Amino acid sequence: MKENNQHTILKANQLSIGYKSKKAETVVASNINFELQKGQLIGLVGANGIGKSTLLRTLIKVQPELSGSISLNNKDLRSTSILELAKQLSIVLTEPLTSKNLSVFELVSLGRHPYTNWIGNLTEADTTIINDALVLVNILDLKDKKCYELSDGQLQKVMIARALAQDTDVIVLDEPTSHLDMYHKAYILKLLQKLTKETGKTILFSSHEIDLAIQLCDTMIVMQKDNVVCDLPCQLISKGVFNSLFPEDLIVFDDKTGSFRVTK
Repeated sequence: MKENNQHTILKANQLSIGYKSKKAETVVASNINFELQKGQLIGLVGANGIGKSTLLRTLIKVQPELSGSISLNNKDLRSTSILELAKQLSIVLTEPLTSKNLSVFELVSLGRHPYTNWIGNLTEADTTIINDALVLVNILDLKDKKCYELSDGQLQKVMIARALAQDTDVIVLDEPTSHLDMYHKAYILKLLQKLTKETGKTILFSSHEIDLAIQLCDTMIVMQKDNVVCDLPCQLISKGVFNSLFPEDLIVFDDKTGSFRVTK
């Protein structure tokens, strides 16, 4: 059973996100406040173009915040070095691989980069961690296959295994179920839920699969046009947060079933 450890891993305080240029500042979302706990699965949802990817890029220090602060393990992200960050937070993005000629084992072993020497030599301990990650994601039988031989669903599991091999407190995934069919969408999100329970890691992912996220997540961050709300899925339903997520002329949220349906 997963230990109930209310330890805040990632925190946003009065965060404002967006873009700066020499002439102007474009605010995508502001007044963002949340505390993400150890060992939780957290879904980030919202309509297209609302700013989910901008928020994720800001949380992983790819894009600077406009104002406010982000802390990781009680340390301000701005004062966290790239190497420190790589040992605490791993990322699974949607960009295609630069080389699919790597074997599954070779790709997953890249997760050990923050800990290896400059040549990248793997120790026996590194190899054990890599194999453990392959087992956790149930792809040990694929370890010698080349990545170009894999299906989209298999490749996504390999990328998750690489993040596990990095052995960080937090794993952040940007749209991990894009380009997958309905079965594999559910499979990947169920896998993420399983990993939080078995490893105690905090997993934050953005997704359009809101119905699945409501069923599987411990906590959800919902981005709306004028507000960002973080709470338990059941609390978000009771507060009516999902009712105003999309225009009601086409899609409505059914509080009883906890899912969206098309209006007749």
